[in-house]
Amino acid sequence: MENTDKILEVSHLKKYFKTGKGTLKAVDDVSFTIKKGETLGIVGESGCGKTTCGRTCIGIYEKTDGQVLYKGKDVHGLRGAERKAFTKEVQIIFQDPYSSLDPKMKVHDIIAEGLRAHHMCQSKEEEQKKVQELLETVGLNAEHATRYVHEFSGGQRQRIGIARALAVEPDFIVCDEPISALDVSIQAQIVNLLIRLQKEKGLTYLFIAHDLAMVKHISDRVAVMYLGTVAEITDSDSLYQRPLHPYTKALLSAIPIPDPKVEEGKERIKLQGELPSPIDPPEGCRFASRCKYATDRCRTERPKLLEMERGHFVACHLYGEK
Repeated sequence: MENTDKILEVSHLKKYFKTGKGTLKAVDDVSFTIKKGETLGIVGESGCGKTTCGRTCIGIYEKTDGQVLYKGKDVHGLRGAERKAFTKEVQIIFQDPYSSLDPKMKVHDIIAEGLRAHHMCQSKEEEQKKVQELLETVGLNAEHATRYVHEFSGGQRQRIGIARALAVEPDFIVCDEPISALDVSIQAQIVNLLIRLQKEKGLTYLFIAHDLAMVKHISDRVAVMYLGTVAEITDSDSLYQRPLHPYTKALLSAIPIPDPKVEEGKERIKLQGELPSPIDPPEGCRFASRCKYATDRCRTERPKLLEMERGHFVACHLYGEK
């Protein structure tokens, strides 16, 4: 019987790109699930594959191997009417509101694109009313509809991008680093807007970011990616209070603490060595070349993602198989 609680099931997903220097293994055997109404955060350094993973999960990129099920249906096998229904239910908010919005289009037309594609309004008046409601929902004014995107700040443009995603009344949204191009002062406003919209509309998010502090604020669970693989995945509180993987510990040690005394006494874990190339990744654990605990086994045998505690998975030979 189908488990309707799971909205997205990703199993052994791989996405490789052919390059002049060889095969780039951007996503290499990644598995996770997302339940309806929750937010899964994906974090990691630039180049770890998190954006590629998000885009492959919703069919923007074709998979190389593995499987992605959305509400029990194979995302990469959808055709015709099923594919169109999927593009209505699943939306993406892009990283850069400067490049993802067409500067030659008025705000009304940008937001109305999805409404028109899915025939969601019966008249021009209904469309206009819907666009104005969407603008107000994301904290903009109805009169902004007649202006061009170049007239807006980065934070306002991202709100327009969110309104565009919301227009078709989706169930699931991939938030692809939606705050990284914005000023720090604006980032919290956008994250709080996304949290409010999730509560009001029952949305499910895949939230991709490199800022661990912001990810904790919005995510129910967090997956830590390193060089195309998942190093650790658990609920947000467990990850921050009891990180298991050496890479996760290093990432968390870099987050500033508001209390100066605590910050002064905190040990910062500095990673050694360079990030290996995803074109020629290490044979064993991807993190072995930068890990002070690495053994010969780590350098030759890739660790499996195993459940160490209830709902807490880690790929590390330090913990071994149960």
